[in-house]
Amino acid sequence: MIYFLSVLGWMLVVLMLGGGLALTLIASKNGRHWVIAPVALLVIAAILFAALGGLATAPHVSFVIVSIALLVAIGVIGGSPVVLVVLELAGSDKNSLGEHGGILVTDAGAKKATREILRGGATIGYLERLIIMGAALVGQFAAVAIVVAVKGLGRFSELENAAARERFIIGTLASIAWAGACVAPAVIG
Repeated sequence: MIYFLSVLGWMLVVLMLGGGLALTLIASKNGRHWVIAPVALLVIAAILFAALGGLATAPHVSFVIVSIALLVAIGVIGGSPVVLVVLELAGSDKNSLGEHGGILVTDAGAKKATREILRGGATIGYLERLIIMGAALVGQFAAVAIVVAVKGLGRFSELENAAARERFIIGTLASIAWAGACVAPAVIG
């Protein structure tokens, strides 16, 4: 009977994480980034569950593997809406977005030309979060510093604009924090 309840409980955990992934996919669509809020609560619950030794109660290792895979997917995909929410809360979302996902800035000068900078941010964010979570899963936490350094060096020439710097710093920190939170249950469990 206890085994049956354990299996049932873990099926519920996997279903909840699957629902969290579905909400994450919805949140990743334009204009729906606030849908990530209940997913953040689910991630917090997963962290608490793992901290209290919940992963050790799994009746089979497959439940843990599927749960971690779902959390990694939530971490990779959900980072973009989390970044948008944090930028909005920080008041840094006032910049117009270009057709390639970068922000439009006006250069100071005689012509005042508008150009798009920080292009490809979403794709870079997906890769950043995937690398950070993968590194954490194998215990290589120093890789986070390497990812941040490579990202900073790669974007350095685009950071002369104050709006770009602010968006870059806030977005990077929010993305890294989200990746860390999503992988935390696996690391501490």
